[in-house]
Amino acid sequence: MATVAELKAVLKDTLEKRGALAQIKARIRAEVFNALDDQSEPRPPLSRENLLINELIREYLEYNKYKYTASVLTAESGQPEVPLDREFLAKELNIVEDSSGKSVKYPEYPSKSIFAELSKAEPWQTSC
Repeated sequence: MATVAELKAVLKDTLEKRGALAQIKARIRAEVFNALDDQSEPRPPLSRENLLINELIREYLEYNKYKYTASVLTAESGQPEVPLDREFLAKELNIVEDSSGKSVKYPEYPSKSIFAELSKAEPWQTSC
């Protein structure tokens, strides 16, 4: 018969392989944050600009498989649980995407991607 320690090890290994352990840890962090969050001091209303910025950040996090970080961002920022439609987001930000979705072009620079420009810049030149 297996010992309790062996069962714990197998359970932990199984949860890690399925990605569930990281999800559980992130959920616990989010719940701890919510418990510690001072509800007596209301957050400022989510402006249209911040909604769009948060959505871009969430899309970046989800694209890079930072699902748990994205869930904390959503909980902390007051961002709606359901992401904004990607086409709506592109239209609101006046962004043109290529058909593969791998390149983003801004109308002010129709022949160049902002990311291509940033990759050419020296590290000290990329700050806003």
